Order: sequence, then structure tokens, then C-alpha cells
Amino acid sequence: MFAKAVELDPLYARAYAGIADCDSFLFLIYHLDVGIDSILATSVKALALDNGLAEAHASRGLALSLGQRYDEAMAEFEQAIALDPNSFEAHYFYARACVTQGALERAASLFERAAEIKPDDYQSLCLVIQIYRSLDRDRDSESAAQRGIERAERELTLHPENPRPAYLGASALLTLGETDRAKEWLSRALAIDPDDILTQYNAACVYTGLGEIEQAFDLLERLLTHAGYELKAGWIKHDSDLDPLRNHPRFQKVLELIG
Repeated sequence: MFAKAVELDPLYARAYAGIADCDSFLFLIYHLDVGIDSILATSVKALALDNGLAEAHASRGLALSLGQRYDEAMAEFEQAIALDPNSFEAHYFYARACVTQGALERAASLFERAAEIKPDDYQSLCLVIQIYRSLDRDRDSESAAQRGIERAERELTLHPENPRPAYLGASALLTLGETDRAKEWLSRALAIDPDDILTQYNAACVYTGLGEIEQAFDLLERLLTHAGYELKAGWIKHDSDLDPLRNHPRFQKVLELIG
């Protein structure tokens, strides 16, 4: 759609930012053959067309974080928020970049603000659960889980074909001790798209919480061949959901595969 928008209007900065965002997430999550230089060039094009567009600065920040140019990335995210304090993309992308760097307090604050800006956003709330747990903020973790489940359930009603609210919701349900319901939601996500990397990763997290350690490792080892930078360098290294695995001999194999 963004490519079509550029075709219709070659001066549409927001469309270039959208293309950069899509390519960035393909690179981060799925490790497809999308070059960083190409993504950076697209984000520069968006800024050249409209330097006052918050989404363009957020896209540039995300692209820079791919190349681990974190100081420049943070400056772009801060500029995006300064231009538009209500930019969901700026807060959400910034939060994810902070997770990769292990800046968890900042990530938690940004995810919460993203969820506040976008009332139907379940992702930020579900992602911040484990961050709060890593920070020993259990009450905040439970609060995020409760709110995330409510939003994820609404999303599933509207889009039953989408596995993401199902697997993120399953993790949130597990946080609240709703084990049977968590299993139901996880089964639903795996039935929808069992080969998706994010489905597999989040299933591994839920299996870990359920104590099904071997199933968790099977999924982690399977997905790492195709996983992108963010999963490897960010979530697997800092996600508290995986803490019960870290002293297991098979986790060393996971770390070796990450490199």
C-alpha cells in the first residue's frame, strides 16, 4: 500500500516512512534479505521531503538502530516526540530499541505512553509485562497484563485470523495465573500460524512459564535460523519470560546460535 501511495504521489513523505518501517521490521524479526543501507536511504528520503514529520524521524530512528547507531537513533526518536508528543510510532519504536540496548526502565515508560496514545493497542501492554518483571515491579506487571488481555480479546474478536493477540494474550494470562485459558489462547495462535517466527518465540515463552522446558527449547532452536537481530540481541537476552531456561545446558546452544 505504501509503495502504491509513492507511485501515486512521489512526494508523499509519510509513505516513504511507512516503507522504511515495514522493511525495518522485516529485518528485525524475520532476517529477510532487506539491506540496512536501503532502509536508511528510504528513511532519509522521507525526511528530505518533510523534515517536520514526526513519523519520518521515528522511521529514521528505527533504521539507525538496525545499524546499532544508537546515539543517532535516540536523537531521532527524541526529535519525533518533540515534534509530536502523541506519536504512537515514535514511542513504540523507541521502546523496542531500548529493549535491544537493555534500557528497560526507559522502555517501560515508552511502552506505557504508546498504550496511552493508542487506546486499542494491546501490543505495548503485553510487551511491557516481562520488562516490569525484570525490574521487580510485579504489581505493574500484573496491571499491564490485565489491561493487555482486555485489549487483546477485543482484537481477537475483530480479527480472529491474527495470531498475535492470541500469543501475546496467552503470556499475559499466564502472568495472572490463568493457566488453562493461557493454554487455550496459545493453542489458538499455533493453529492460526504455527510456522511464524513470532508465534514460535512467544509460544516458547509461554511453554517456559508452563514448565514445559523441552518444548520451549525445541521452538527456540528451530526459529533462530530465521530470526532477525531484535529477537536475538534484544528479547532472547533480556526477556524475563526465558529466565528459567538460562541455567539449562541447552541455553548455551541457543547463545551459540545467536552468535
